Amino acid sequence: MGLYQRWRRLRLPGLQACGLHTAAVPTPPHWLVERLGLFEELWAAQVKRLASMARKEHRTIKIALSGGQKVEAVAWNTTPYQLAQQISSTLANTAVAAQVNGELYDLERPLETDSDLRFLTFDSAEGKAVFWHSSTHVLGAAAEQLLGAVLCRGPSTECGFYHDFFLGKERTVRGSELPVLERICQELAAAAQPFRRLEASRDQLRQLFKDNPFKLQLIEEKVTGPTATVYGCGMLVDLCRGPHLRHTGQIGGLKLLTNSSSLWKSSGAPETLQRVSGISFPTAKELRAWEEWRKEAELRDHRRIGKEQELFFFHELSPGSCFFLPRGTRVYNALVSFIRAEYTRRGFSEVKTPTLFSTKLWELSGHWEHYQEDMFALRFPGSDRPTSSQSDHCASHPTDTLALKPMNCPAHCLMFAHRPRSWRELPLRLADFGVLHRAEASGSLGGLTRLRCFQQDDAHIFCAPNQLEAEIRGCLDFLRSVYAVLGFSFRLALSTRPSGFLGEPCLWDQAEQVLQQALEEFGEPWDLNPGDGAFYGPKIDVHLHDALGRPHQCGTIQLDFQLPLRFDLQYKGQAGALERPVLIHRAVLGSVERMLGVLAENHGGKWPLWLSPFQVMVIPVGAEQEDYAREAQQSLQARGLVGDLDADSGLTLSRRVRRAQLANYNFQFVVGQKEQSNRTVNIRTRDNLRLGERDLTEAVGRLLELQSSRVPNAEEMF
Repeated sequence: MGLYQRWRRLRLPGLQACGLHTAAVPTPPHWLVERLGLFEELWAAQVKRLASMARKEHRTIKIALSGGQKVEAVAWNTTPYQLAQQISSTLANTAVAAQVNGELYDLERPLETDSDLRFLTFDSAEGKAVFWHSSTHVLGAAAEQLLGAVLCRGPSTECGFYHDFFLGKERTVRGSELPVLERICQELAAAAQPFRRLEASRDQLRQLFKDNPFKLQLIEEKVTGPTATVYGCGMLVDLCRGPHLRHTGQIGGLKLLTNSSSLWKSSGAPETLQRVSGISFPTAKELRAWEEWRKEAELRDHRRIGKEQELFFFHELSPGSCFFLPRGTRVYNALVSFIRAEYTRRGFSEVKTPTLFSTKLWELSGHWEHYQEDMFALRFPGSDRPTSSQSDHCASHPTDTLALKPMNCPAHCLMFAHRPRSWRELPLRLADFGVLHRAEASGSLGGLTRLRCFQQDDAHIFCAPNQLEAEIRGCLDFLRSVYAVLGFSFRLALSTRPSGFLGEPCLWDQAEQVLQQALEEFGEPWDLNPGDGAFYGPKIDVHLHDALGRPHQCGTIQLDFQLPLRFDLQYKGQAGALERPVLIHRAVLGSVERMLGVLAENHGGKWPLWLSPFQVMVIPVGAEQEDYAREAQQSLQARGLVGDLDADSGLTLSRRVRRAQLANYNFQFVVGQKEQSNRTVNIRTRDNLRLGERDLTEAVGRLLELQSSRVPNAEEMF
């Protein structure tokens, strides 16, 4: 049965029940049928062309497999999938793509020359990216068929995939439509439609996507060579670099999660798109396990914990900013104090810099060219200039335009340059907790993870070239020490020169070599992210993992040879000549707000003592002990500890103890007549461990010791 006939027969129960317009299901849009017909013509021509190439170029090639094994193959004929079948049926069934000479490769694409071949499975990060990218094509096909959607973009993410598509000016995706859309995705996956890779010329691409203005824009902006790749899957045809799964049947479990709006930014007015996100797995069993994991993650959601524990809140009158309540501020300050203590121990000097700068500074630093869409620009009172950079993206701004700082590095360069410097001052390590502002799109805001107003444990190191390696080692040690206290495992990634880099390639090569050598000496596992560096220099990104195994990118170490050149930074060297310093950008927590959210979810609201806004609840047995209980509370507060009092006579002692434990107070100090007479407290923990009677002064002193040592398990160590 042909694809068109299969599609006509697609019937799903419940379409009318949820009020969907379903006329498109039995009769596909004309442009969809026309596009598929052209694809089939081009595909048939490519099959003939490749068959001819296989006959003309018939020769034996050598393939090096992981583990040192070497096999022979036939050029333009043998595919990675065929080699996987020779190795084992398990590998052939679980492989999602291949890596050929470092390039991601479809399993059904013939090998062309001698190659180093590695197979990717869903267990690897690269394999998940391929798997979820293929899944978003299935979602795109379903959106075309059910909704008549005009597809825009559909990438994989760190934890799934999404597809953005256009339904017209007024049409949106309703929550009630997600189950039906999900059912169509599952039907399409079960059909085991193959993914077919087609190379097409620019003219052919324009013809294929003549009814999709979004794809036409991408072709003009992104396709720089004579050809680009298109993938066909069932009735779907989409512009895509690939690679993809062999067929949709490899998707054993798929679930759609959310629907929202997004924006398509172009030279004209931005278009509002509909975004649907989802998750998928090779088996239904893995999807069910993920759903159980997700329930646990929802219980740990930092927004839920923040509300229940009265740590922070958000308000529509300050979108993208957080209001920290007293308890949340205590956690926030404990994190900052921890980093400040490390700064003192490691020779950093804390500074304060302005929040508002002339846009001339950002033009000098290069940020205006690369970053202006993410900055808030302001005007002087009385000026008729635009009030934000979003309405004026010209290359330069008049002198009356100011911008809120989105980062601290240019200000620190001004601080370095404000007087002559000597080699004796280097390395100069400047730390800054200044408030930063970034014009994040409203659709990207999410609790504490992405804000428009935040602070970082931001520091910049100005050093001589011969001090660079030692400073990078110090930055890596700083990371390891802090994450050990916070209880995180982590993985490092070296991100190298991007396409829009500033400066000379030779300087980039030198910087990348220094970072790579430091990573190799550090001894922790690390990955290579080619082309993912900042525009001003390569960087080491740090991905920490929380208690649920989720990755979070927080810390970073970035090497910068460009800002010292742009700001003409110099110091007098030992020989008396002026020399150029090297700049290191580094952060460990990253955004303090984001880290607080990560920690809230990591601990599930059960804060370690040193961070806890719920350290001790003092509970008098009766009204006669209330005065002594208040004295115990004051003893705690006088030493900087959190001490609360529950003297609610309407509840029994056991219920008050249990209430404190459920509220995650690390300790409960129970005081009765005996404790009052002996000036002691009877101590319990939130896990109901009974520590017995202790002297009040000694108990407070022990809590101070445990807090200052920042142990993760103070209740066990008391």
